[in-house]
Amino acid sequence: MTEKLKLRKSFEMFEEAQRLVPGGVAGIRRPYNFVPGEYPIFFDSAKGSHVIDVDGNEYIDYLCAYGPIIIGYGEDEIDDAVYRQIKDKGFCFSLTQPIQNKLIQKLTEVVPCCEMAAIVKTGSDATTIAIRVARGYTGKTKVARCGYHGWHDWCVEVKGGIPNKFYEDIIEFHYNDLDLLEEIVKKNAADMAAIIITPVGHPLAHEVEMPKLGYLEGVRKLADEYGVVLIFDEIRSGFRCSIGGAQKYFGVTPDLATIGKAMANGYSISALVGKREIMSVLADKVFLSSTFFPNSDAQIAAIKTIEILERDHILDAIYEKGMYFAKAVEKVVADSGMPVNFSGAPWMPFITFPKDETGLYKKLRNEFYTQLIRRKVFLQPYHHGYICYRHSQQDLDYTINAIKESLNELKPIA
Repeated sequence: MTEKLKLRKSFEMFEEAQRLVPGGVAGIRRPYNFVPGEYPIFFDSAKGSHVIDVDGNEYIDYLCAYGPIIIGYGEDEIDDAVYRQIKDKGFCFSLTQPIQNKLIQKLTEVVPCCEMAAIVKTGSDATTIAIRVARGYTGKTKVARCGYHGWHDWCVEVKGGIPNKFYEDIIEFHYNDLDLLEEIVKKNAADMAAIIITPVGHPLAHEVEMPKLGYLEGVRKLADEYGVVLIFDEIRSGFRCSIGGAQKYFGVTPDLATIGKAMANGYSISALVGKREIMSVLADKVFLSSTFFPNSDAQIAAIKTIEILERDHILDAIYEKGMYFAKAVEKVVADSGMPVNFSGAPWMPFITFPKDETGLYKKLRNEFYTQLIRRKVFLQPYHHGYICYRHSQQDLDYTINAIKESLNELKPIA
């Protein structure tokens, strides 16, 4: 049995934080989203594929800051470019710096649907302005949605503090169920503004799904048939499935797309990109403004990140690492004889335990992730992980063995 981690400083800091911050830390980073008492709560530093917590424990990190770390933590080439911008020119002004044009020009070159773009800061910013643009363009109201799209009123899953009227025109559908989506669109065709979907399915705490043969094409056809704006939420899949995102990889082009996370390797930036005719409503019909949206530090980081992704064939390498990891873990899972699933290859690895009537899956999940974190592998029980470029062969092999050992520890419970 692997010993429990020493986490005294993390727990002390969390106790202090709860007096200062509601919940101690923000949302998905709270201890109940991991295994309470077993996972650290505060990180101190990171480099490459490893993170170090405030107690000095070092982990191989597969959560990658929930997705932004596509190359690795502390990439000197990216950070140095940002430092130069801050030192030599500054980054926050009353007017826009020229770097905006350079970045958006690059986006038009690599993202299939991008003819124009609006730079914002977070995924929630991008998905929310996407819905506003679709409604402004079509003059319609209803939206069919599939996936996690952020914390704003129209889409957040926890409805506390939100009047029903703010989301009463949002209709949810299930990924890979084209018949259900067709039924929704037909029923609401007169007032259907948009379909927004994550092109790779990643529902919270459930297996990651790839599109069934013809599914995304079918969604595209429905949108065309009924005059609905098709939005791909590529906050996670953009600059990961390929430079052009899942739309490029799967060969289906939406009208609008949201991108972010991996685009700047950790710097805060996202964008709504799309067809000129639709995006043009932002010029005068639909309002978008923020003090910090035009800041150039993250735009510089994005340009440098994209340059490195292309120059060093980063995503090809990540694909190979991800497929190697997936093949090995799938064998470990099969050999274990445990009720456990592996999904998300090659980009978003996730180990899940299918529900059963007795609730055994909860015990298995908690014990598995307890054993894994004690072996210094940082993954999340309710959220898929990521493969980054700096994950070494040694990292992958160590993790594969740690997964094997952790599954073996479940046999007395199962």
